[in-house]
Amino acid sequence: MSDKMQEEKITIQTGYIALGQFIKLINVLDSGGMVKAYLQDVGVLVNGEREHRRGRKLYPGDVVELEEAGRFIVASD
Repeated sequence: MSDKMQEEKITIQTGYIALGQFIKLINVLDSGGMVKAYLQDVGVLVNGEREHRRGRKLYPGDVVELEEAGRFIVASD
């Protein structure tokens, strides 16, 4: 992934958020079914490691990278 990738902070109101919920929150994919299929087929990078589990807990400071969509940093209030 290039260094020129868009980076955006996404604020959550809770202590953590599941990866599947996070992807829906950032409006990259339209539905939960699309999120499930995308994670199974492609996966995303969480803190530099490939992840396929929708239930993976993300905490403030975690970095999620989706190909073609950008880099998102989990933040808290």
